[in-house]
Amino acid sequence: MSTPQLTILAILFLVVGGFLWGRFRHDAVALFGLIACVVTGLVDADRAFTGFGHPAVVTVACVLILSRALQHTGAVDVLARRVLPAEAGRLSAVAALMGLGAALSAFMNNVGAMALLMPLAIQLAGRLNLPPGQVLMPLAFGTIMGGMVTLVGTPPNLIVATFRPDGAFRMFDYTWVGLPVALAGIAFVALIGWRLVPVRRPAGDMPFETGTYLTELRVPEDSKAVGLTLRKFEAELEGVDLVILALIRGTERQNNPHGSRKIQAGDVLIVEAEAKALTESAARHEIALEGLGTRDEDENDDEFVLREFALLPGSSLIGRSARQLRLRFRWGVSLLAVAREGARPRGRLGTLTLKSGDLLLLRGKADVLSDFARDLSCVPLDTAPLWVPDKRKAWLATAIMAAAVLVAAFGILPSAVAFAGGVLATMLTGTLPLRELYRALDGPVIVLLAALIPVAAAMQETGTADLLARGMVDWLAQGNTLAALVVVLVVTMVLSDVMNNAATAAVMAPIALGIAAQLGAGAEGFLMAVAIGASCAFLTPIGHQNNTLILGPGGFRFGDYWKLGLALEAVIVAVSVPLIVLVWGL
Repeated sequence: MSTPQLTILAILFLVVGGFLWGRFRHDAVALFGLIACVVTGLVDADRAFTGFGHPAVVTVACVLILSRALQHTGAVDVLARRVLPAEAGRLSAVAALMGLGAALSAFMNNVGAMALLMPLAIQLAGRLNLPPGQVLMPLAFGTIMGGMVTLVGTPPNLIVATFRPDGAFRMFDYTWVGLPVALAGIAFVALIGWRLVPVRRPAGDMPFETGTYLTELRVPEDSKAVGLTLRKFEAELEGVDLVILALIRGTERQNNPHGSRKIQAGDVLIVEAEAKALTESAARHEIALEGLGTRDEDENDDEFVLREFALLPGSSLIGRSARQLRLRFRWGVSLLAVAREGARPRGRLGTLTLKSGDLLLLRGKADVLSDFARDLSCVPLDTAPLWVPDKRKAWLATAIMAAAVLVAAFGILPSAVAFAGGVLATMLTGTLPLRELYRALDGPVIVLLAALIPVAAAMQETGTADLLARGMVDWLAQGNTLAALVVVLVVTMVLSDVMNNAATAAVMAPIALGIAAQLGAGAEGFLMAVAIGASCAFLTPIGHQNNTLILGPGGFRFGDYWKLGLALEAVIVAVSVPLIVLVWGL
């Protein structure tokens, strides 16, 4: 083994370890790998940042912008409400929701499709009298599987396409395998797999049943709670499902306070409750929810609403506390409570660091909350429309996306140029305001892709990919081509479950090429196995952003995904391997 091979293996080990650890941002880990390759001479400094101009990266950026235009104009919302059956049973309703999610994800950002359909999924769960998680997990998995269907369905497809020796995969080259696999997966989940989704039904009866919140109640001097013991206070709220976790009096904090302690003016009660319980207890005892603050005398209470939101991965709120964000000063909204993974987070509300998938109970004017959600990547969990769709612009945004897809599909222009033209049309027609255009770019994903492309090239140029391929062929596949194909698919699945799927594709694609060369097999089938495997992040909430997004609303825990996820991955292996052999050969 040569020195360059040992060096790139060491860098690769650190990069993959950084992805698995999760302590640092994925884009930062990818940049570390790139800089390390430059410093050690594996990547020429002149080529270090060529990834930012790579067609795959440009295409991803353009698709993100066109997806945001579809969201902003309300095109997807109109489509969803027309396509989904208003009165249908569980099987047809869940299958239709998953099918729509998959169809949208085939042409737009997966997370965007999930965010748009989440409120409808929660509404559907309420109509069917189901815990929201039993609809949200199938929807999340459906949107992930939809990425398998086209070139632009998910960033890993674009990465894999560039490794094909005889020219990149085209728009619908993935469809021959991806579409049957997605349909089989949807059918399995809708018919059988939903039984493997853990039932996480909160105790209360709030409309969306999204779990309990941690919040603070401040007791003013004129409150009816003053003088009551904590036991009496809880007794008067019987049936409201509120639990007192701590009492703060001045600088003193008492966790799990004794029921005989009397409530005094100025006390702060840290409680766990559902949204309905919070408002009911506050109204009954004239207690202020700590996030509300003092209202101005001319403030009209009727103009203010309570609304629940889930934090999207990548939101600028993540990693910061309410106190740092200064929400009331900067946005005119109040953070009343936070829920996390169906349980209470620890700490004071003002200093609690927010995480992806958290549920936020916010108070403010409806239009302000709508703007807040759009600008800071929050998903509303009610079904009230955030804005009135402009039908003309909705059709225009849809036409622009369709035109870009067709131009790329028929090879009239390369995909990057076709979708860049779509972005230009979006700017000229105003279907997406210019201020929104650059916000649509998912910076971490762009940087991650651009940084890893040169690293993947270094793996090939140093012969490290071939070295790893030889080991996988000899040790795992025993020289059998079909077995090697299964190994590539399964290993890619495993990696995708614990680290970013684009990073997985960048690492596995050169190895798959090496395995194909070792066995004298066609590269296309092995690259297709990487593409399918990279879209199979079903075992953990960290494998895909859509899995993370449903943690709070579904009340899920980390270990709730693997039962359905493992069964679904087994179905995908059973369906995809014969299809890959049939379509692409070995």
